[in-house]
Amino acid sequence: MTEVSTKPGEDRSFGESGARLSYGSYLHLPDLLSAQVLKSDPPAHDELLFITIHQVYELWFGLLLHELGDARDRMLAGDVYNPRQRLHRSHVITRLLIEQIDVLETMTPQDFLIFRNLLAPASGFQSVQFRELEFLSGAKEPAYVDRLSHATGAERARLLARLDEPTLWDGFVRLLAEAGFGVSTVEERRAALTAVSRDRRSFGYLWDLAEALVEHDELWARWRMRHVLMVERQIGIKSGTGGSSGAPYLRTRLDMRFYPELWELRSHL
Repeated sequence: MTEVSTKPGEDRSFGESGARLSYGSYLHLPDLLSAQVLKSDPPAHDELLFITIHQVYELWFGLLLHELGDARDRMLAGDVYNPRQRLHRSHVITRLLIEQIDVLETMTPQDFLIFRNLLAPASGFQSVQFRELEFLSGAKEPAYVDRLSHATGAERARLLARLDEPTLWDGFVRLLAEAGFGVSTVEERRAALTAVSRDRRSFGYLWDLAEALVEHDELWARWRMRHVLMVERQIGIKSGTGGSSGAPYLRTRLDMRFYPELWELRSHL
């Protein structure tokens, strides 16, 4: 048997000679690509699009939790550089999530109705990772844990942990405190933020982080608006498949802000 020669220092795990790992096995492509299982019979053409878009959303949600969780942890540890990088990446991902709605809107309302009734009582409202993102960002609403009755024990445990753990805002406030500002009350934090805004030479890193949080907040507001318009375009004011009021419920979420103190600051500058 002839051995393949290698040069000194050459790693044989690279190239075909290594044969240790393939593209498909690393990404678990057989499992991933077998997960698009249609409910319609005969198959509705657009159901594959619908499934793929929502599965991709959940993959991006998982990455966002990874990035934002690390940004929060690093702020709590006093790091002021890496959180900005994590937030910037999250902004780019969220813009992509908004643009994905354009792909979904290539499906006409008539084509959606072919298989929509087969989805009940499943609903995007039931996305556990989406609620985790809201909790981590600062919008903690314990009632949602009980409303997500479909969630597994492990998913409920994750949601409850998110309710108890610090948010991105908590991480930012920790940095304000470490910079010597009072942060115990809304008034103290407003004074701190005003001081930061007026002395960017000394506190530019805090201002940049505050602006990154505002952008995170604004992008999710854009996503909520884009989402409700897409729902209205597809089903009008019909009830959601999960039992919610559909678009009317989604419209009640449009004015939600993760960081109201950062928005209110503009009125005091």
